[in-house]
Amino acid sequence: MAWITGASSGIGRELASLLDTRAGKVVVSARSSEKLDKLAAGSQAIKPYPLDVTDETAVSACVDSIESDLGPIDLAVFCAGTWAIMDQGEIDIDAIRSGVEVNYMGVVNALAALVPRMRERGQGHVAIVASVAGYRGLPRATAYGPTKAALINLAETLKSELEPFGITVSVVNPGFVDTPMTSDNPFPMPGIMPADKAAQALLAGLEKRRFEIIFPRGFVYAVKLLRILPYRLFFWYVSRTMIDKKG
Repeated sequence: MAWITGASSGIGRELASLLDTRAGKVVVSARSSEKLDKLAAGSQAIKPYPLDVTDETAVSACVDSIESDLGPIDLAVFCAGTWAIMDQGEIDIDAIRSGVEVNYMGVVNALAALVPRMRERGQGHVAIVASVAGYRGLPRATAYGPTKAALINLAETLKSELEPFGITVSVVNPGFVDTPMTSDNPFPMPGIMPADKAAQALLAGLEKRRFEIIFPRGFVYAVKLLRILPYRLFFWYVSRTMIDKKG
């Protein structure tokens, strides 16, 4: 059985639709029960379990309900996320706190509820959706990039720690994907992918049990080059291509 958080839109929703005909049961969670019900209507295997991932108690209760009602969760894909653009030099505490609570702690809450069960069973697969924005610190991503960097680090840590217990860990680092979260971005988005194509790439990576799953490959490999640049070259590049000198 698969469990997908952040399944009311974007990659999570498209992945649920793909798994509908491939998995015995697909549990979808998000805050919007209306959107989840719409997704489940007419499906073969999709079961809605509304959830706010920032609520630790509710996440634990949700995992308990899912496994009591439907059986063990074999695959969990944590897609829930929020995105806020900040002006250069802006520090918006509310936006930053929201990013940490949804993007990072939302995953931690789910892991805390699920991993002990997978350890006891000696099997399972968890996939954490991060972003190439977590590779390096980029302008206007103060509320987003650091949370994705934390998720990448978390996945790297958990891979080594959980493998001895039979648990596979994957980290998903997409480039730009055409979702409601990116629809209002006021800047160019090179290589942007439709959400359905992104979900297909994600599923292919999950089936191969890859640690890092990336798409679109060309754009992500270009960003990976920024990751290995020395600071001097990295900041030189950023200052000439990403910083508004009039801002």
